[in-house]
Amino acid sequence: MAGTGKQWWRDAVIYQVYPRSWADSDGDGIGDLPGITARLPHLAELGVDAVWLSPFYTSPQHDAGYDVADYRDVDPLFGHLDAFDALTARAHELGLRVVVDVVPNHSSDEHVWFRAALASAPGSLERARYVFRDGSGPDGDEPPNNWTSMFGGPAWTRVTEADGTPGQWFLHLFDSTQPDFDWTNPEVRDELEGVLRFWLDRGVDGFRIDVAHGLVKAEGLPDTDLSLDPNVDATSLSPMWDQPGVHEIYRSWRLLADSYAVEGDDADRILCAEAWVLPGESLAKYVRPDELHQSFNFEYLMTPWRADDQRSTITRSLAQAEAVGAPQTWVLSNHDVVRHATRLGYPQHAGLQRIEGIGADDPQPDAALGLRRARAATAVMLALPGSAYLFQGEELGLPEATRLPDEVRQDPTFARTGGSSKGRDGCRVPVPWEAAAPSFGFGPGEASWLPQPAEYGALAVDCQRDDPTSTLTLYRDLLRLRRELRLGRGRLTWLDGHPADVLAFTISSDEAAVTVLANLGVEPLPLPDGATVVAASGEREHGAPVDTDETVWLRA
Repeated sequence: MAGTGKQWWRDAVIYQVYPRSWADSDGDGIGDLPGITARLPHLAELGVDAVWLSPFYTSPQHDAGYDVADYRDVDPLFGHLDAFDALTARAHELGLRVVVDVVPNHSSDEHVWFRAALASAPGSLERARYVFRDGSGPDGDEPPNNWTSMFGGPAWTRVTEADGTPGQWFLHLFDSTQPDFDWTNPEVRDELEGVLRFWLDRGVDGFRIDVAHGLVKAEGLPDTDLSLDPNVDATSLSPMWDQPGVHEIYRSWRLLADSYAVEGDDADRILCAEAWVLPGESLAKYVRPDELHQSFNFEYLMTPWRADDQRSTITRSLAQAEAVGAPQTWVLSNHDVVRHATRLGYPQHAGLQRIEGIGADDPQPDAALGLRRARAATAVMLALPGSAYLFQGEELGLPEATRLPDEVRQDPTFARTGGSSKGRDGCRVPVPWEAAAPSFGFGPGEASWLPQPAEYGALAVDCQRDDPTSTLTLYRDLLRLRRELRLGRGRLTWLDGHPADVLAFTISSDEAAVTVLANLGVEPLPLPDGATVVAASGEREHGAPVDTDETVWLRA
């Protein structure tokens, strides 16, 4: 296999940038590629290895760019191809790799293929690129099956045929403006591989694969059991998720990605799955040696801040990845979930938890507690062997924007559920850079596509950069030590002799051995004799015990 080298992705820290919310260069209130380029030094100083860009492709933006109309161009909202090339070149100058999103499960309904499908007759080659079916019932008035959209409501929409009569139905597992491709069609496979080659030829270092577990549907599209809980039941029990055929696709993609690697230069081009798959043994299949390099560990993200839950998830996750020779990945926040500085400000209950969006009328979190726990949880995560993903602004301790007015919300989930789900806007609010500047430095003026909470001002980058107690400083210190001590390449050993509500483990690498103590209990935890604290999630005096919701890294 070409480019095996050091395999940079095995312990990389990859930072997600949500383009519309990172930095606005032209004052229209929406972040853009030149804005990202200008702020890349922040990531180099932070100490991450790569930047992952959420979609910036041509799109009507019904789902913030995850509805792609042209996979080979940049939406004018964000710039143009030259701006992308400039961003990639600048990132590489700074030692940052560039990972981009690819959205292979569905396109926009404004994609040229789908427009051609609507203009064509049932059974045509144009319709065969998507999942069109006749309806059920005597007149075809009912959807072909009982599948529901992830954004609420039915997963099928009926079209009006060219002669004005009610026609076939098309499948959309997400918004009705996002028709699903039919991956049994070789033309779809060829097209998406062509998309990968287009961006690889422009110098990208990898792809995050959106809805990686959804491309293949069960033969015959049978009804689903609506009683299944996706947070508990095996994902493969649902006919639209985690079907065996996805693995053939990713074996082909791995061959393609490996063909762009450079022997001896640690230049692997990587593939990372966004796959909400349970149990973990099924998820591990995506990262077998001839498939993808990484998959997001959403089970870890959903694990509550409870010692027994954390310990069992970490142990299980490492074992599942090791069984297939893959590194595990760790993540606490992203653009689809409530930020962990807010999520952890609520009572923590046993079992996996996935909190929906939060509105002004919902119970509000304990912000101080949430931030304290978030810092402690991050200090655990960044010590773990494998690769870690960070979401923009978490290094500032940004909370979820929980009081957004309903009239400013733009997530299609909010509209499709009639407001019963507040959606994902709260984690997507633009980043604050300068406390005293308009839009907190997000852009040159006051414009901001989502309003920023007033408390974001005190969390701006310029307020935290030189503060030794800030969350930004904590992240910089943890990332520096993680890199110097090669913790991502280490092995974890759990330590006995500590209270049940304490996480205690050692990470041993070729460079060093670090002991991690995280106190999730209520009683202070004395430090071991002779230990030196090299990093701590909270402010502490020399020799003080480990306080509640605090994590420390120790050297003997």
